[in-house]
Amino acid sequence: MTALPALKADGFTYQDYLAWPDQERWEIIHGEAFAMTPAPSTRHQMISRNLLWGIGEFKSRLGSCQVFTAPTDVVLDDQTVVQPDLFIVCDKAKVTPKSIQGPPDLVVEIVSKATAFKDTVIKKQLYEEFGVAEYLLFFPDLDLVERHILDKGRYLTQERFNWDATLALHAFPIQLQLWEIFERELPAAKPSPVGD
Repeated sequence: MTALPALKADGFTYQDYLAWPDQERWEIIHGEAFAMTPAPSTRHQMISRNLLWGIGEFKSRLGSCQVFTAPTDVVLDDQTVVQPDLFIVCDKAKVTPKSIQGPPDLVVEIVSKATAFKDTVIKKQLYEEFGVAEYLLFFPDLDLVERHILDKGRYLTQERFNWDATLALHAFPIQLQLWEIFERELPAAKPSPVGD
């Protein structure tokens, strides 16, 4: 397990983060360091890949917006740096050679047992605080998606979508067939009964 950097009384900063070893992956949320270990599972990576491909099919609908995947640093303030699994940024001024400076328009986190509390509670509050318009949580073990949409600065709605649903993104004119993302097969349609 990766050792936590020496704790600072006033919390860690982005400058501290830049000094840590490149082979280690960390996030900082309000000055607190979170190790990103263990490595993602193969199912996590499969869902991430399928999401990237699924959104990529609608590239023309994204306009000037860009899709990024982890590990890409998103610097929300001097004491908050995260690496969402997948996210979309529309403001080109936020994209720098080393990182994204400011909140994305859409964030996706793929939830594991190790990251469940951080993704569903800590990061949900964080993305709400920084104004991420749409936050999607993919649960690989449940084949389920949870969505939060920002309304007047708060995530007031929580929607859930089963693997056999089509998810129409709120922030973009994109529809995702979740059975393709989760690599599940839809049941064959039953033939209609024929009248005598």
